[in-house]
Amino acid sequence: MTMKATKANSPLVIVLASGRGERFIAAGGTGSKLKALLAGKAVLEHTLDAVRASGLPWRVEDAGHPGMGDSIAAAVRATPDAVGWLILPGDLPLVRSETLQAVAGALNGRVNAVQPQFMGERGHPVAFAAGCRAQLAALEGNLGAAPVLRAMRAIDSVADLAVDDAGIVTDIDTPEALARAEALWLERAGR
Repeated sequence: MTMKATKANSPLVIVLASGRGERFIAAGGTGSKLKALLAGKAVLEHTLDAVRASGLPWRVEDAGHPGMGDSIAAAVRATPDAVGWLILPGDLPLVRSETLQAVAGALNGRVNAVQPQFMGERGHPVAFAAGCRAQLAALEGNLGAAPVLRAMRAIDSVADLAVDDAGIVTDIDTPEALARAEALWLERAGR
């Protein structure tokens, strides 16, 4: 676990890196998907580059928890003074720093959660206000923060934020997804 704080009064980015990558391996991948190379650099390092460039405070949760919910809960419990959290899976190497900033900025006190969308598809990071602390800290299992997000949607306290960033929906669950991400990376680099 590492943590870096830069912008005060900004929500903290939790980078989830505890997963075992079972779908990646089952689909023919070798080793950890977070260590898989994309354009010569590990997937997780690309994700962290965007987080660092965002200027937001952040924490990598990589303690090997049994499920995504357990990872989120541990990170929230370890950062009780945070004004909110952006939950970012470590396998989103194309997410842009500007998107992280936009999602953080949309968590402005009028809603309890913000979820970005790219061309109508919901993605990550999902932001949660400090008012969700107890619910997030109690999470366990493989569903991640989905139950908390559903509860916030039920009370009309989620802002859906349209972004022009395919990186929010480009996760690396299979070797084919890694190849698609590399193609997108090269396309971006060529612009």
